[in-house]
Amino acid sequence: MSVAQRAMVRMRRRPRATQLGSYILLVLLILSFVLPLFYLVNTSLKSFQEYSINPNGLVQDPQWANFPAAWEKGKFGSYFLNTLLYTFAGAGGVTLLSMLIGFPLGRGYIRRPRIWYGVLASFLFLPSAIVAQYQLLIAMGLYNTRIGYIVILAIGVGIGPMLVAGFSQSVPREIDEAAAMDGASYGRYLWTFALPLMKPALATVFLLSAVAIWNDIILGTILFADPTLWPVATGLNAFKGVNTTDWPLLAAATIIVAIPLIALYVFVQRYLVNAVVGAIKG
Repeated sequence: MSVAQRAMVRMRRRPRATQLGSYILLVLLILSFVLPLFYLVNTSLKSFQEYSINPNGLVQDPQWANFPAAWEKGKFGSYFLNTLLYTFAGAGGVTLLSMLIGFPLGRGYIRRPRIWYGVLASFLFLPSAIVAQYQLLIAMGLYNTRIGYIVILAIGVGIGPMLVAGFSQSVPREIDEAAAMDGASYGRYLWTFALPLMKPALATVFLLSAVAIWNDIILGTILFADPTLWPVATGLNAFKGVNTTDWPLLAAATIIVAIPLIALYVFVQRYLVNAVVGAIKG
């Protein structure tokens, strides 16, 4: 075999070895997510006696009654209604503010966009302002109210404006010219022309915000003195304190709280992929 042929064989082997390594890492990553979920589901279907005898073994007698029992004992019905309101209102506010801030920034309608990019990025590294927010709500008379909690959630835009700004750069510039020739105002252009094209980015911002709001424990604990106003994550935390030793019931309650987020992700996952790809291209 000549030197050139040996080199060709080595070049063919390297991609195969790289692909094999990538597959192994992918399988390990999937297992790191699937195994804890499987263990949680397996635990939730056990009785307290079965879990006490064999906590790590496969369930022998599934106890589907654990789920309605956890729902009733934890009073998750009211918590779910509260959280649905907080999630849609708060994530909707974050999405709206991200659109209003990020779109003109990404399209270059604002002078010195790099400086504003730096300002938005610096906000991500600032410490939590929960004490200031707590005092602000008390001064405004909005402490222990749903509207006060929603306002605090809505202004926490996080990475949303930067994601919208990155994606907006992938929108063709010809649309700006067409809107200008049509005599459209900025508001009409934003809501009529730009908004339909920005759906992937906006759906991604909404999803990320919804996940953060749904899983929030700290804000709900600090900003609410009335337990009837708690979001579901705070209610789950309280349920954990009462049922510390009943792990099957606690696992069932955890699955109940997680199911809506899984359903939301399945619904908007294609928008999430499109938004990330568009932001990278932009």
